[in-house]
Amino acid sequence: MTATDNVRGAGGISSVGGNVGDSGDDLRFYIDGRWQDRAEAPRIAVVDPFSEAVVGHVAAGSSADVDLAVAAARRAFGSFSRSTVDERMALLGRILALLEERAEQFAQAITTEMGTPIGFARTAHVPFGIAHVRAQIEVLRRYEFLSPEGAFAISKEPIGVCALITPWNWPLYQVTAKVAPAIAAGCTVVLKPSELSPFSARLFAQVMHDAGTPAGVFNLVGGTGEVVGAALAAHPDVDMISITGSTRAGVLVAQAGAVSVKRVVQELGGKSPNLFLDDADFHEGVAKGVLAGMRNAGQSCSAPTRMLVPASRLAEVESLVRAAVAGITLGDPRDEKTSMGPIANAAQYARVQAMIASGIEEGAKLVCGGPGRPDGLTRGYFARPTVFSDVTPDMRVAQEEIFGPVLVLMPYRDEAQAIAIANDTVYGLGAAVQSADRERARRVASQLRAGQVHINYPPWNSHAPFGGYKRSGNGREYGVHGLEEYLETKAIVGY
Repeated sequence: MTATDNVRGAGGISSVGGNVGDSGDDLRFYIDGRWQDRAEAPRIAVVDPFSEAVVGHVAAGSSADVDLAVAAARRAFGSFSRSTVDERMALLGRILALLEERAEQFAQAITTEMGTPIGFARTAHVPFGIAHVRAQIEVLRRYEFLSPEGAFAISKEPIGVCALITPWNWPLYQVTAKVAPAIAAGCTVVLKPSELSPFSARLFAQVMHDAGTPAGVFNLVGGTGEVVGAALAAHPDVDMISITGSTRAGVLVAQAGAVSVKRVVQELGGKSPNLFLDDADFHEGVAKGVLAGMRNAGQSCSAPTRMLVPASRLAEVESLVRAAVAGITLGDPRDEKTSMGPIANAAQYARVQAMIASGIEEGAKLVCGGPGRPDGLTRGYFARPTVFSDVTPDMRVAQEEIFGPVLVLMPYRDEAQAIAIANDTVYGLGAAVQSADRERARRVASQLRAGQVHINYPPWNSHAPFGGYKRSGNGREYGVHGLEEYLETKAIVGY
């Protein structure tokens, strides 16, 4: 969940109570419990990545808008921070019910704004986003905010006003992963969603309003990272920032936040390895690995895009990869038969094309795919699902995050070299291990420098902590670990 921000318009989608008209224009922010019109503000064009047409506009927020939202959040914090656990659970329960009731609206908005196939929006984007809210309700049921420990007690208290900066690639999922634990903790929020996938965020703001969120507890200000994100990062009344984005953006936010000693939680880039040990089920595992690396058109920060395989089985893996890629159906994201839509925006499409060209120039073996659009598609930001083989660690395609449907096959000599190649990256967000021997897989997993390691493709878990080592970030999201990022620890001695 990184890269540049971009969006596709919500033409024809109306936000409940929000009046996103047929033109797709929505020039409002949600501040202090109400929608506030910004018709006079500069406009950001919303581009449909399938048609490449401008389908609407959103308002570009200013530092003055940030000041209003932060002031509202600061006023609300005094009372909301003292709300009871039962009150916050009830609020999250109402949010959960409305998200479930409006699931199809969210799916349609996500398909429109970033080109996600409607089937994937319905089965992954929306339900996984909803799951973050459900997980925080489950955490609150058992979490101890006050823990006596002999002569002292530990009190866990909300950190304050939280600025939440979210990306375009998993728009609802990333919003709920931050807003739900912040609300559960008793914090107040200013959300800056990506200007490139803004309409699902506006639907979410309406959910927060209709759920009865007290005025000022949740605020939304849209706009660019250079203006709104920078103003939030530097704002003296913001106590914490949580950003999901590129490593470059995370560094800039951390630098700006350091002046006022903010807590900064970052979920940034990734270049995740998928390590096949020699006893793995290659026939089934390689196909799953291709789909895992290319789901969401490869636009996931933790996508396992480096497939590490024994050198003696490289030719076999190449054949299995070709068969798996041949099963991917590209096309109109509104068609339920489509399994891969376009790249979400023009800038990211250009990045993917440049990286494919780099792989060819550096001598990687092109197994399938390549530059340009897939056959039969004459418009839209479609990239060809591409796999390179004989990739060495010094190549750009082995080291740089591509954020598109591009995988690299990297042969290894023995287990020790495989682990070394897997760890040879500035990132450390995710990793995967495939093996028929679970104890062996666990031993290898313990040596991988990544914040989350998957063994044999387990189901996604909304409670498993997610975050990175190295340049993939600081802090953790999801479940109890996500909640605790929004809490301060107070020791009461003599309790």
